[in-house]
Amino acid sequence: MTPELTYLTYAVILLIAHAIIQATFSDLSKGLGWALGPQDEHRDQPAMAARIQRALKNYLETLPAFIALALALTVTNLNTEATALGAAIWFWARVAYVPAYASGIPVVRSIAWFVSLAGLAMMILPLLGA
Repeated sequence: MTPELTYLTYAVILLIAHAIIQATFSDLSKGLGWALGPQDEHRDQPAMAARIQRALKNYLETLPAFIALALALTVTNLNTEATALGAAIWFWARVAYVPAYASGIPVVRSIAWFVSLAGLAMMILPLLGA
C-alpha cells in the first residue's frame, strides 16, 4: 500500500475520532435526554463544543480533496517521496487542527489549516506535471 493510501486510512480513523469527539462535547453538553432523543429542539452549546463542531465541518470540507489526491496519485503511479510527505503533512496538520480550534487560541488554528493546505499542494504538483 502506498503511503498516500496509508494516510487515507488514517484520515478515516481521524474522521471517526472527530465525530466521536464532536458528539461527546456537543450532544452531551445539551443533556443526556436531548442526546438520546430525536434532537428536534434547538439548544445552545458551550463555545468549545461549537468550535469542535466547526472543526469537524471544516475537516469534511477538505477530506474529499485529500481522498481524490491520494487515489489519483496511486492510480496514476505518480506518487513520490514528496507526495507521501504531503500526505503526512496534511494528516498531522489536521490532527493538530482539532485541539488548536477547540482551544480557541488565536492564530494557531489558522496555521494548522494553512500547513494542511501546503500538504495538499505537495500532492497536487505531480498531477499537474510539475
